[in-house]
Amino acid sequence: MRLFIKTKDKKYPIYFGENSCFKIKKILIENKINKKKLMVIYDKNIPQKIISKFKLKIKKGDNIFLKLNFNEKIKNLNTVKKILDILGRNNFSRNDCLISMGGGIAGDICAFAASVYKRGLKFVNIPTTLLSQVDSSIGGKTGVNNFLGKNMIGTFCQPNLVIADIVFLRSLPKREMICGYAEILKHALISDKKFFIFLKNNYKDILNMRSDIIKKAIFRSCKIKKAIVEKDERENNLRKVLNFGHTFAHAFEATLGYSKKLNHGEAVILGMITALKFSLQKNILSKNDYNSIINHISNLNLSLSVNNFFKLKSLNKIISFMQKDKKNNSSNINLVLLKKIGSPIFNKEYKKQNLVSFFRSHLSN
Repeated sequence: MRLFIKTKDKKYPIYFGENSCFKIKKILIENKINKKKLMVIYDKNIPQKIISKFKLKIKKGDNIFLKLNFNEKIKNLNTVKKILDILGRNNFSRNDCLISMGGGIAGDICAFAASVYKRGLKFVNIPTTLLSQVDSSIGGKTGVNNFLGKNMIGTFCQPNLVIADIVFLRSLPKREMICGYAEILKHALISDKKFFIFLKNNYKDILNMRSDIIKKAIFRSCKIKKAIVEKDERENNLRKVLNFGHTFAHAFEATLGYSKKLNHGEAVILGMITALKFSLQKNILSKNDYNSIINHISNLNLSLSVNNFFKLKSLNKIISFMQKDKKNNSSNINLVLLKKIGSPIFNKEYKKQNLVSFFRSHLSN
């Protein structure tokens, strides 16, 4: 099963299924990508039996395999330089290919490196987490962190192709599955009430990896993001809705120093809860829709509350990171909020004091 993403610069396929990554040789040939010289960068947490089988399918050639422990701490220019140095020392040309195998962090780093090496190397993304399969692998955003915050250095670089293979998901802990579910839920909330109802009825099967249900959820989620990205590739307008919950989430992550206490998917859930509370407080979202969403999130049995991670003394730090968010066009803070399930509102600007007052009512001393 395939889905094609069509942007101004490029048209590329996403391959879905189980064990589709082992058809890599055929897929590269189909897409006219040189299979004789590849650099494959893969996450150390991928089961070795998958990596070994993948290597066999690529077969011989001038191929380089690099294993990295991908996390927010190495999502920086030093890691990008390491990749660029290897590409340069091995005389990779623009017709050769960099393949990323890992979650969203792997894809962000590798895509950024591919976009700046000789002004553009062919890039294949094989996302291995639920979160990356439904979100970060689509749309061409790349980036690394710096002292100012998350993804502050980056480019737009559409991949040549994506392989979303659920074989990788079978080895994921439940915590990682819930992280991916956060982005699936986000897509439903900003675009499709019927999909939200589907999730309410089937979330247990998704988290427990029932193949037919999770395939439907991944495919539908990707279709939602595809429709938005194709209308606004560079995030000038509509694409901002994909940041629902993320302005808060990125500030929470940065305030905690990208600690393992709160990973990205959990931060997104916490960010969405916060955005929903803010939407309710500003009389944008109805109490009925608010309760429907919050009750569903509660069924996930997560202990996610702003007060679990932050006290009032963290407030200035949270606000400071929110003010540095890339979507801001002025000194005000730009938020994506929810009018009703399936209908977001974006480019809502609020003064710093509005957010300070809001957090003061939700944070304890």
